[in-house]
Amino acid sequence: MQSDRSNVTTGSAVAEVRAVADRIAANVATVIEGKPDTVRSALVALLSGGHLLIEDVPGVGKTMLSKALARSIDCSVRRIQFTPDLLPSDVTGVSIFNQVTRVFEFRPGGIFANIVVGDEINRASPKTQAAMLECMEEAQVTVDGSTYALESPFMVIATQNPIEMEGTYALPEAQRDRFMVRLSMGYPVEAAEIAMLSAREGVSPIDELEPVTDAGEVRKLIELTGRVHVSPAVQQYAVALATATRRSPDLRLGASPRATLQLVRASRTWAAMHGRDFCLPDDVSDLAPRVLPHRLLPTMEATMGGRRPADVVAQAVADVPVPRTG
Repeated sequence: MQSDRSNVTTGSAVAEVRAVADRIAANVATVIEGKPDTVRSALVALLSGGHLLIEDVPGVGKTMLSKALARSIDCSVRRIQFTPDLLPSDVTGVSIFNQVTRVFEFRPGGIFANIVVGDEINRASPKTQAAMLECMEEAQVTVDGSTYALESPFMVIATQNPIEMEGTYALPEAQRDRFMVRLSMGYPVEAAEIAMLSAREGVSPIDELEPVTDAGEVRKLIELTGRVHVSPAVQQYAVALATATRRSPDLRLGASPRATLQLVRASRTWAAMHGRDFCLPDDVSDLAPRVLPHRLLPTMEATMGGRRPADVVAQAVADVPVPRTG
């Protein structure tokens, strides 16, 4: 650590980030057994001030992870059940004329909370999904010409089923790009599934979860992780990975500049969670498979050939030279 750089955190600040992250991870792990990497990846989005998309088949614990993470923090939490008949005003809010005062009053929608759990987000119409764009990018809502700020921290934790499943709509590219991290739960290992059968007889473990931190502390940690030092070499490495996706013949849409920004932001948090006040190239390459693939669009030829965006990112990580930082 070099004290003359204002963007470098102190050792005690990094220790605080790591301690709180471990506390939340342990709390969530009492509900989500056998998925430590998935839980810690979700924490990256939380402590980076980003949004989280959890995509997988029904019944593997997507909503359970969302609720466990939300319940681990003493803050305002709201859940929105996305359905085909959900209206944009249900999400953002609406102005209603008060017959007594003879003025319009704003009634906040479901998005007004520190943590918003969006269940099966891709079952809502594209019009309703588009209502989330301003909220997720600018932490504000504009209704009838008036803008209302969303309280910090603000995080959307959305779940979705694969688009091949009945009754789902593909998320717009602009909305997918606003999610910092995308996770897949996967099926639990056999031992964890057996333990789940015994632990959940007659009671849901989510009901017994108690908060282990609060909104104020999360807000502080987001500010601290944003000050972790990223050297020019590591910045260039992140840009090189994004550029490799833009040049890939298997993609018709590569990583956006927003993707590069969020990759570096997430890498800062990942470094702090590992007890460092500086980023390594390994932090960037570790997180690239979780931050980049959901933003990319494959060509028709790549899709028919079974080449996925995740494969393109993996190839970019393998091909792009790793800079020396020492």
